[in-house]
Amino acid sequence: MSLPGKVGFSKAVYTRPRSLVDVKSHFCPGCHHGTIHKIVAECIDRYGVREKTIGVACVGCSVFLYDYIDVDVVESPHGRAPAVATGVKRAQPDKFVFTYQGDGDLAAIGTSEIIHAANRGENLSVIFVNNTTYGMTGGQMAPTTMLGQKTSTTPYGRDFRSDGYPIRMAELLTNEVSSHGLLLCQSVTTSPERRQCHRPAGSSSWPAAVAHRSPCN
Repeated sequence: MSLPGKVGFSKAVYTRPRSLVDVKSHFCPGCHHGTIHKIVAECIDRYGVREKTIGVACVGCSVFLYDYIDVDVVESPHGRAPAVATGVKRAQPDKFVFTYQGDGDLAAIGTSEIIHAANRGENLSVIFVNNTTYGMTGGQMAPTTMLGQKTSTTPYGRDFRSDGYPIRMAELLTNEVSSHGLLLCQSVTTSPERRQCHRPAGSSSWPAAVAHRSPCN
């Protein structure tokens, strides 16, 4: 299709991934959840696992995964996605199971779940959306809030003397379970290499966790 006097495109430059539901996004302007959903959907399509994929989402903005990705999704209690995903994967070992978690979920209330699931070597993939704040509840400081970063509860910026240091979940998991062969990939959502991080767990040469640094307005 082209406008009068304009040259039309000879071929489509973009098509929506089949696994991405065609609905209007409800996320805040500038939120990267939509971008990450697209990346996840593209990779589900690329590896041809849509019909055998089960996602596990938690409390927070990440919970809306079931509205945007056309796969079966289980909703878990806050921070418990790795525990629920463990049960799903053990009950249905032929399925591709992944969790989709924010930093308040994975790095705070769910710290023990993700560490122990990784330590056991559970065959899961983890999508970690790190926006460094509690975005849904008012922008409070989170475990991953960076030093000097201003939030509603650190108006002058995070100070290690009173607030401690940000938890580096990627490094923590890598160091904690390196002997189990867990490979964790970090990426900025806008990085062109980001899609290479999303590969199904199941091979020691494939990353089983992806940490996205994603801004929250």
